[in-house]
Parts: sequence; structure tokens; C-alpha cells
Amino acid sequence: MQTSKDVQYGDGPFQPIIEKCEGCDRVVEENSSHYCTTYINPEAKWRLGICNFATHAKPEIKVVKVRINPLKAAKRASSKRRGK
Repeated sequence: MQTSKDVQYGDGPFQPIIEKCEGCDRVVEENSSHYCTTYINPEAKWRLGICNFATHAKPEIKVVKVRINPLKAAKRASSKRRGK
């Protein structure tokens, strides 16, 4: 079984990390270049938003308050009381 120390990042298909990867725990340095130990092409992981392997960046969770029409809410509540 190969360990991360056996992998030659500069010789293989691994591409250097991008600026958004700085600070991640999965980054290793080899021959004065930085590489991701988990993903071959780090730039592709950031294309659609946050990288799911990133240890330094957490997704933002937004709480959205939904407005409900009071008449519909009253109808739903009354129908639940009648057993429909």
C-alpha cells in the first residue's frame, strides 16, 4: 500500500494548488511547490464553489425565514383539528 510519502507529486498528474487552497491541512510541499494530497486537480474542486475536501473553509449556512399567508395557515390549522 502506498503512503503519502511514497507519492511523487511533481512527476505525476498532480497539479499545484491554487490560492484558495492555502491553509488547508491536505497541502504538502514538494520541490518548492505545493500539492493537494487528496485531489489531482485542486482548481476543479473550487470551480462550483467551496472544495468539499477543504479543512480550512467551512460552508456558510443561511437561515431564511419563510413568510406564510395567515389565511392559508388558519385553514391548515382548522383542517387538522377536524381530522381531515
